[in-house]
Amino acid sequence: MGSGESTTRKVSFGVDDEDRVRILRGVKVMLVYPSPSSRPQQSSQHRPQPSTQSSTSKPDSRTKEEQRRYEQKQKIHKEELAKAAQREREAAMQKMTKAMNRERQHTRKEAEKTKQLAQQLQKKDSQLKALDAFYKEQLAQLEKRVHARNTDPVCAGLQSQILSCYRENGDQTLRCSDLAKAYMQCINAAKKVRVFSHLDLEYQRSAKG
Repeated sequence: MGSGESTTRKVSFGVDDEDRVRILRGVKVMLVYPSPSSRPQQSSQHRPQPSTQSSTSKPDSRTKEEQRRYEQKQKIHKEELAKAAQREREAAMQKMTKAMNRERQHTRKEAEKTKQLAQQLQKKDSQLKALDAFYKEQLAQLEKRVHARNTDPVCAGLQSQILSCYRENGDQTLRCSDLAKAYMQCINAAKKVRVFSHLDLEYQRSAKG
């Protein structure tokens, strides 16, 4: 047995419950495992054949359907998130645009107010300059009349006050406006007195004649 020499020995064999052959006498006990080809083949007719078609097709179709539904849900979820983000961006842009428009309108209104105030100040300054020039002209005319007639000055007190005021306030002659008005009223009243006096003299002359 495996050594090249053949000897005759009587041995006894036995088969256990697991189809393993055991040598009972004559040599050491050896366990011999039969090859798969030496095992008795069971008839395929007695073994139930798994229905591969039914067991694999149903889970596969179910898995594909679940995968399709999952992908569809993910797609819808992504679209909803994208729409929400777009709405938020649009709302933010609208708020920013409104804020910028309000700021532009406020700035425009402030610029218009400033322009109007500047125009009003310029107009007021022109009026004050014109009034100052008028008072100076009237005063000069009064002084010429007084010197030309070489008579006692009319409203001498007011005249001296006006002259003093103009000397003291050369750059701010508007402070003398009240005195100038009073002086003009005094002059007009004096003119009226002279006219009435002249008429009275004429009347007296005509009465005597």
